[in-house]
Amino acid sequence: MLPPQHGSRGDRRRGADATIGLWVSAIVTLCGCGGDPSAVFDEASFLAELDTWRQERDAGLRRDDGWLSLAGLFWLEEGPNRFGANIDNDLVFPPGSAPPVLGHFLVAGDGVRVRTAPGVELRVSGEPAMEAAVASDADGDPTMIEHGSLLFYVISRNERLGVRLKDRSSPLLAGFEGMHHYAPAPAWRITGEFQPYDPPKIIPVPNILGTPVDETCPGRVVFEVVGETYTLEPTGEPGEELFIVFGDETNGEHTYGGGRFLRAAWPADGEVVLDFNRAYNPPCVFTPWATCPLPPPQNRLSLSITAGELAYGSDDHS
Repeated sequence: MLPPQHGSRGDRRRGADATIGLWVSAIVTLCGCGGDPSAVFDEASFLAELDTWRQERDAGLRRDDGWLSLAGLFWLEEGPNRFGANIDNDLVFPPGSAPPVLGHFLVAGDGVRVRTAPGVELRVSGEPAMEAAVASDADGDPTMIEHGSLLFYVISRNERLGVRLKDRSSPLLAGFEGMHHYAPAPAWRITGEFQPYDPPKIIPVPNILGTPVDETCPGRVVFEVVGETYTLEPTGEPGEELFIVFGDETNGEHTYGGGRFLRAAWPADGEVVLDFNRAYNPPCVFTPWATCPLPPPQNRLSLSITAGELAYGSDDHS
């Protein structure tokens, strides 16, 4: 029996997209999600695992230091960079979030120090400090600086240094009502063939800053939808989780215009499971202060993937 059409008003408007979903659902339901005709698809487990994934995703977004707490992104210049709430600062923090002047970031080449303004307390790596060296996130462990509800740190992007500001009292975080999704669709849990590159190749991944970043691509994933063949190039080091930035024909209408993200386990026996029900939005869907990768041209699919997260603020519901 074919599954029902997606439940939201937006889903019911999709027409051709829904037709594709029905055909794929029929094929996968009969063949056992992923390609082995002898496999028995366990819908209850699929729904339970997807629900757990969605709950964990929601909890991550609601963290007081998560993407919804972003309150600013400021690029640093060589020399002193004064920061605080005054509008004449080099880095202007949101009104009411900080004293007029909190201090200075001192940039010398690729080194950064922070100096606290007189009468102001900053906590650097959890300890009060008047001056301290600051590590960027280049090695994945930036120095955290705190004042009141504010948390900020230095980021390194394409040979530029900046300060990412988070506010644990962010109105966006306080008002977050959760994500909307397409209805769960076993059809969009697809097993693809992994074709490794030997050696892995380097691919440029574009981003919203307009400065592509070279990433390691260990191979490509080839999969079929209703008899048509598609490919995706993930990034990731051998043996690690695959990370895919992809675009599809729902972008800009029902899903975020800048594409979505998908993670998949490292290939087993030459196969990769692509569960598009777990496709999720990049942080740029919530805030203008994130620096998100965009789908490389080869990952823009001429296909409507009606699964996973809808655009934030969409009036569609699962």
